[in-house]
Amino acid sequence: MIFYHGLFQFGLVHISTGDLLRAELSAGTDIGNKAKEYMNSGHLVPDEIVTTMVTARLSREDAKEKGWLLDGYPRTLAQAESLEKLNIRPDIYIVLDVPDEILIDRCVGRRLDPLTGKIYHVTNFPPETEDIKARLITRPDDTEEKVKSCLQNAEAILPVYSNIMNKVDGNRSKNVVFEEVDSLLSRVQKEEQDARKLEKSAITSTQADMASLNKDWRGIPTTLNNIHHSREIREYFYTDVLQATQRAVNDGKTRLKIEISIPELNPSTDVYRIGTLMELIRVLALSFADDGKRVKVCIQGSMGEGALAGMPLQLKGSRQILEYMDWGDYGALGTFVNIGSIGGKEVEKQDDLFLLVAPQNAVGNCIIDDMRAMTDAAGNRPVILVNPKLKDLPGSSGLMQTMGRDKRLEYAASFEICYQFRLLYYAGTQYPIMGALRMSYPYPYELYKRVDESPRKEKYVSLATFAKRPSIDEMNDAFEGKSRNQEKKAEGFWGFLSGIL
Repeated sequence: MIFYHGLFQFGLVHISTGDLLRAELSAGTDIGNKAKEYMNSGHLVPDEIVTTMVTARLSREDAKEKGWLLDGYPRTLAQAESLEKLNIRPDIYIVLDVPDEILIDRCVGRRLDPLTGKIYHVTNFPPETEDIKARLITRPDDTEEKVKSCLQNAEAILPVYSNIMNKVDGNRSKNVVFEEVDSLLSRVQKEEQDARKLEKSAITSTQADMASLNKDWRGIPTTLNNIHHSREIREYFYTDVLQATQRAVNDGKTRLKIEISIPELNPSTDVYRIGTLMELIRVLALSFADDGKRVKVCIQGSMGEGALAGMPLQLKGSRQILEYMDWGDYGALGTFVNIGSIGGKEVEKQDDLFLLVAPQNAVGNCIIDDMRAMTDAAGNRPVILVNPKLKDLPGSSGLMQTMGRDKRLEYAASFEICYQFRLLYYAGTQYPIMGALRMSYPYPYELYKRVDESPRKEKYVSLATFAKRPSIDEMNDAFEGKSRNQEKKAEGFWGFLSGIL
């Protein structure tokens, strides 16, 4: 097994469902006996049995302290979702990519020696003697039908881990595959070490230290519940977004996204104001144009055919608004700033930077292919998404578009957040504001709690900083005043955020 090669180097605890099952069978436990019934009949062991064994093993101290490597698990979407519900998520998901026909041959040609338990293959690893060959048996689950079922299950899992998935060509020599896997694990280990150093530094830093690092930031504005927002509040966020985006572009980042969800920029609310989004786009475009860059502002066009034709409601009228806006005295629009659509054909040689305005999938139509064509054509030129909505939506038949879904989600996750601001509310409401989560590149994520000082005064108090985007449990613990090394709960006060974070 390839993973043994790196276990000693990285000190990981190897957890194999096969080993766990054999241990349970050998010990004659209730779980082992139940699993044996399914295995003897050629059926897969139910997810709940396997998940119980795996989570029990993950809860042991050595796995917590050293980290772990799950080998051959999860095998089904239900198993993956069970881990997600328990907030058990790996740092990296490695897929050994081998053609289906080769995998089928490996499994169908596999033979078991019932006396020794040794595994052979009729062509790749034949038995040493005729006596051994005569007693070999085929395991009930080593059939082409079972293998194809397993491959379908594996394909269904990929979208769950699309943002941490790395595919390795497994149809090569062991040494070559070993080197690539070692390289991936070394990279993850280094990133984790760097993240811990950054988080430790962030935790020990005072608010004054953070202010000195980001001296232009004035703190979170108050009265964000007042609708519509004042000009001062809008300009505050325009500037905050601009500074973070400029820093990221100046650092050579080329695939970026901005996620800002104040009430006027949240299309799910009845106070959504498209003019605020267009003003933000204008600020970004003019600023980069002032630096001598030629900016292409891209708005997706009408999508679909027949009854499904149309433009997302959030973007209706946006192009006309941009064209009629004031673009300054020197006539930036049409020279340094141009308006176009999303697609590879929109990329021109003179373009230096692309702003994609709220790109989003629609029912029966997917914007990802047009975006991919555009980023391919753009090459190393920055492409910046502003408030994208790239989750998969049902096709025209009402079913999810499963073909290539993992690739679409992987592509969507390839854009790095350079700015995020999100208000936090009680479950199912948008009032009152309970806090806020902010990240401005290259600084850590900052979690704030809104505090009423008097009937008409409020302030935002810093609760915690995080090197990475905080999980629901981490935010929950911060609001409850728990230290980060305390045992985490599966659910909590901020559990309602699971659908939006």
